[in-house]
Amino acid sequence: MKQSSGFDERPLALARWLFLVAALVVLIVAIGGITRLTESGLSITEWKPVTGTIPPLDEAQWQAEFEAYKQIPQYTQVNGPAGMTLGDYKFIYYWEWAHRLIARVIGMAFALPLAWYWLRGAIPPGYKPRLLALLALGGMQGALGWWMVSSGLTPDAADRVRHFRLAAHLMVALITLAGLVWTALDLKAHARGEGRSRLTGLGALALAALGVQLLFGAFVAGMRAGYVASDWPLMQGKLFPDGIDWSNGLVHALTNDPFLVHFVHRWWAWGVVAVLVVLARRVRRRGNRPASIAVHAMFGTQVLLGIATVMTGISFWLAVSHQLVGALLVAATAWCVHALGRR
Repeated sequence: MKQSSGFDERPLALARWLFLVAALVVLIVAIGGITRLTESGLSITEWKPVTGTIPPLDEAQWQAEFEAYKQIPQYTQVNGPAGMTLGDYKFIYYWEWAHRLIARVIGMAFALPLAWYWLRGAIPPGYKPRLLALLALGGMQGALGWWMVSSGLTPDAADRVRHFRLAAHLMVALITLAGLVWTALDLKAHARGEGRSRLTGLGALALAALGVQLLFGAFVAGMRAGYVASDWPLMQGKLFPDGIDWSNGLVHALTNDPFLVHFVHRWWAWGVVAVLVVLARRVRRRGNRPASIAVHAMFGTQVLLGIATVMTGISFWLAVSHQLVGALLVAATAWCVHALGRR
C-alpha cells in the first residue's frame, strides 16, 4: 500500500539490509570464537546494556573492574595463580568489550532500519511477522549471552561458563543467521515476482544434520574437548577413544564427556558432508551453480580446518577460522536449501 511520502514496497533494499546484518552476525561469531579462545568472556562481570558501551577511562576505573574480576573462580583458580597483571586483564577485557559492542551494533543495525521501513510502508505483505521474529531472536541472543556469562561468575562455578549455555548462545546466533539469509533471498525472489521458497524434505535433513554437528562443535568448545586428542583420524592412537565415563548413561556421556563429544563431532561431520553433497548436486541440477559451489567450498574448507585445528593442538587462528567458516557454512547451506525449495 503506497504511503503519502511516495514510498512503496522495497524488497531489494530490504534484502540488501538483511544481508548486511547477516555479515555482522558472521563477524560476531568469529569474535565470539576469539573471546572463547582467549578466555575473555568472563572479564566483564556485569551486564550494563547502555553504560557498558564505554570501557574504563582512568586507572581507578580499571582497578575497580579488575577487583571485580578477582572475585570469580576464573581468576582465583587459574589466572590469579598464574600471575595475571592489570595489563593482561586489559587484553581480555577489550576482546569481551568488542564482542558486546558489536552485539549492540547489530541490534541497532536491525531495529532502526526495521522501524524506518515499517513506518514508510516499504515492507511487503507477510514479512512483518518474520522480521519481528528475527528481532526477537536478536534480543534472545543478548539475554542468552548474559545467561551464559553468569554461569561462570558464581563462587561455586568452575573456571569457565557452562557448555550447555555456550551452545544455546551459539546456536541461536546461527539460527538467526540462517533466518536472515533465507528472508533476504525470499525478498529478492519477491522483487522478481516469484513466490517464497518452501522447506523440502532434503533441505530439512541437511539443516538438521548440520545443526547436530554445530551443537556438538559448541559442546567441544565449551568443554575444551578439542584438547583431549591431537592425532587424526585416530584419537590417542585408537579409532574409539579410551577414558569415556559411561557411569551416568549414554545420554549423559553424549552431552558431558569430552572424549565422546569430540569423537562424535569428528565422525558426524562425514555424515553431514554426504548430505550436503547430495543437496548441492541437486541444487546444481536445478540451475543454481553458485549456491552449489558455495556449499562445496565451505564444507571442504571447514573439514580441513577442523583436522588442522586438532593436529596443531588447537592453533589459535585455525580454531577461530574454523568457527568463522562454520558460520559461513550455515549461510551457504541456507542458500542451497532455499534454492532447492524455490517454486
